[in-house]
Formats: sequence, structure tokens, C-alpha cells
Amino acid sequence: MKLYYMQGACSLADMIVLAWLDVPYTPVRMSLDSMKEPDYLAICAGGTVPLLEHDGYLLTENVAILGYLCDLHPAAKLVGDGTPRGRAEVMRWLGFLNSDVHKAFKPIFSPSRFLEQRDLDDLLHANARHHIRTYLERLDRQLSGRDWLVDNRSVADAYLFVVTRWAIAKQVDQKGLNNLAAFMARMADDAGVRAALAVEESH
Repeated sequence: MKLYYMQGACSLADMIVLAWLDVPYTPVRMSLDSMKEPDYLAICAGGTVPLLEHDGYLLTENVAILGYLCDLHPAAKLVGDGTPRGRAEVMRWLGFLNSDVHKAFKPIFSPSRFLEQRDLDDLLHANARHHIRTYLERLDRQLSGRDWLVDNRSVADAYLFVVTRWAIAKQVDQKGLNNLAAFMARMADDAGVRAALAVEESH
């Protein structure tokens, strides 16, 4: 198994889950330049990460990769308690993180995709931070009285760790998000999270 990743990207969620599952894999570090090289585009037409390679099977899209890893190791119950509703609850939050929260960072990460005028970047970034903050408030409310987004640890928590790290790095206001802060502290102490961060930073 190989995981193509980029430091600081959402591929960290997959690395955390692989660590939780104790699955051996080969990390392949990519960059913005190497993702656009012909050899990589031949196996990943979008020129993005993450890309999972497993026994000749190539899989893109984080939600699909996370689900695939969980289905390979159902006993870990990282995508719910085994019931349809349990899985649906994990997918509800995973979908929200991937479709809403992740995309809300695009104006900060790639402002040129939205506006050609660079003198408007500050305004674009401020607007994006406002929207991200509203999403974090919703996530903070969900974490009230619980350690994880759903009843037990899941792939959604790995993704939440990633986007919250982005929010902190991009100076999205964290004031009053006490449940989210406690979650981040728990994750920072997690052996699997520490292992994933070490792999990401060492390759």
C-alpha cells in the first residue's frame, strides 16, 4: 500500500487513520510541482493528493479513501458502530467537513481562483475566515459533552483535526471554542496522531 501525500494537506487524515489501524504503508511525499508532472498525472488525472495505491488499485478523493480503509478493517469500527445509522452519523460529519469546511478554505489557499485582483485578497480572506468560524462553532456545539464527533472515535475526527489545524494556522478566531480546543488537545496526545505527524514531517 502506498499513500501519496503532501505535507499540510488533507492527506494527513488518511495517515492518522492508517496509524489507528496499524496498517503498514509507503508514504510518497509530493509537492505542488511533482503533482503536475506527467508520471503522476498518468495515475492521478486531477494532479491532487491524497492518492492511495493498493494492490494495483488507484483511489482518489479523501472520503472514498477513508471509507475504503475502514471497509478493509471493519473490526476497528472507525466508520460507525456497524449499524446503518451509526455509519450514517459518521458520514454526515465526514461529508460536512469535506464538502463545506474544507472548501471554505479555498479562498485563502488559492485566492487567484476566485479573483484576478490581488489587492482584494485581504477582503477575500476575511470573508472566508468568517464562514470558517461559523462552521467551527457548529462543530464545537457537536463536541459538547462528548470526546468525538459521534459516540466513538471515527474517520471524521481525523478530518476534523486536519481542518482545525488549518484554521489555527490561518488565524481563524478560536475564541470560545472550548470543546474544539479540548478535542485538539486529546488528538495531540493520541499516539496515532503523533505517529502520522512524524511520518508527514520526516519524508
